[in-house]
Amino acid sequence: MTVKEKIALFPHSPGVYRYYDSEGTVIYVGKAKDLHKRVAQYFVDPSRLTPKTAILVSKIADAQFTVVDSESDALLLENNLIKQYKPKYNILLKDSKTYPWICVSNEEFPKVFLTRRVVRDGSRYFGPYSSVKHAYRLLEFFSELYPLRSCKLKITSESILRGKTRPCLDFHIGKCRGCCIGRISREEYNANIEEIIQLLKGNGRDMVRLCREQMTEAAERLDFETAQLCKEKMEALENHCSRSIIMNTMKGGVDVFGIIVDGTDAYGNFMRMNNGAVIMSMNLGFKMRIEEEPASVLATFIGEIEAKFGSLSREAIVPFLPDVETEGTEFRVPVKGEKMELLKLSTRNAAEMRANALRQSEHSDPEAFNRKVLEELKDAIGMKVLPEHIECFDNSNIQGTNPVASCVVFRGGVPSKKDYRHFNIKTVVGANDYASMKEVVNRRYSRMLEEAPDDLPQLVVIDGGKGQLAFAYEALLELGITDRLTVIGLAKRLEEVIRTGDPYPLFLDRNSQALKLLQRVRDEAHRFGITHHRNRRSKSMTESALRNIKGVGEKTEQRLLLSFGSVARIAAAPVEDVAAIVGQELALRIKESLR
Repeated sequence: MTVKEKIALFPHSPGVYRYYDSEGTVIYVGKAKDLHKRVAQYFVDPSRLTPKTAILVSKIADAQFTVVDSESDALLLENNLIKQYKPKYNILLKDSKTYPWICVSNEEFPKVFLTRRVVRDGSRYFGPYSSVKHAYRLLEFFSELYPLRSCKLKITSESILRGKTRPCLDFHIGKCRGCCIGRISREEYNANIEEIIQLLKGNGRDMVRLCREQMTEAAERLDFETAQLCKEKMEALENHCSRSIIMNTMKGGVDVFGIIVDGTDAYGNFMRMNNGAVIMSMNLGFKMRIEEEPASVLATFIGEIEAKFGSLSREAIVPFLPDVETEGTEFRVPVKGEKMELLKLSTRNAAEMRANALRQSEHSDPEAFNRKVLEELKDAIGMKVLPEHIECFDNSNIQGTNPVASCVVFRGGVPSKKDYRHFNIKTVVGANDYASMKEVVNRRYSRMLEEAPDDLPQLVVIDGGKGQLAFAYEALLELGITDRLTVIGLAKRLEEVIRTGDPYPLFLDRNSQALKLLQRVRDEAHRFGITHHRNRRSKSMTESALRNIKGVGEKTEQRLLLSFGSVARIAAAPVEDVAAIVGQELALRIKESLR
């Protein structure tokens, strides 16, 4: 029986399908609400398949399926089978780091500590926390509010009765109540532990309310010492809640999924909220082996979270609906309000993970990093082609003197210094940046059209605003090459990108690698132009001081500068020393002129 004949017999039920190659290896695992319809899509019209998916289909030698009761069951089964078989063409989980958890140990007198290993020994684990600093801050807060033990002793009621344990330094400095020697009862100690658990669950506001009630009761019975202790505890809890609660009006639990799909990579952030506080946060990265719809990537992300932490909350906030339904969970796509703010926060976390991955690849794989940045720049400014070749122009002058311009070239996202060019302004008189820019752009590309017409850049960056950009575009228009390249301006004041024909500037994310590349190109053009302008200015100052003196030519100037080092030293030297080089008559003339 052929693969197509087998697929024709697949049922119209939810389930998981598996593709095998000719050697019997599982190469792809997928889930479906309707197995028959989903799998048939791969074989009905091969011309509609993307190139990578077409390669997958060409390698399918067999197909099998497993029917389940619901879509959520299919999602979990798919996740387990992917981990079991590690298929070649499935989405690959890139993030393998272990996240920190806060553990409350399963003992008579529990310990509260940070760990990256989850051991199924009856202990309770809270987290994971995407930031280890946040987890340590929580532990510090607990140790200040509740003097718990930090030792590794196995403390039981029997060991306390035997009295063979000596208290450690923490007891003597007030950081521990001395449960090892019976200074605090098991009931009182575990009451503190229960309060910590409530805080870790995000129920801090309920505890604040309870402390306020206890303070009021103590004050009414004139127990002011207890009332003061309750007040101090309440204030500490309020301070903690003010820093940990994001949404004050939110009640109950909700899960938030933020995701960014970037080509073949995807980055997701998961947050679990309870009463407005983040009680769980995790980042995951995915690598797609074949083209996947964002809804499918989100479903894979959700399946991974379910596999790690069990059932989702009753409500889940997502940027778009996944291609799966989870029993007991309602997916919502917010458009405004607090839930939209939560989604933005989660998406920012995913974006930060993407930025970190890019920064790491900058060192581990510079070529891939540069290509990613160029793709980001291409999308950001709406180009049709990748800006492999970028050129940037900058003008330099001081009140119109010694006007020069520079052109720097970046190829593949890195400087190509052999292609840098300096320009001395020839046709413009005075400080006219606009006309100077037009002259330089015209000279640069008219020459390129003659010598290397196939080496025109994909992107031209003008250091300046609308005026400089307009004159540069006019030069390109006269040369008839505006359809062969993209030209933009980068204004310094707000770092906005100016585009021809667009009345509104484009503001790129200040942390984006695309903007950083544009800034690097612009700054390099400025540095290169300033260096040339400084050299010309120094040369002109020297020439005006010596060359304007009758009888001083280039060779005489060189002899004088080699002997004295500078014009200032020539002016300060005795006339006899100058006369020893150029003669008495010329020496007197030079000294008189320099004076």
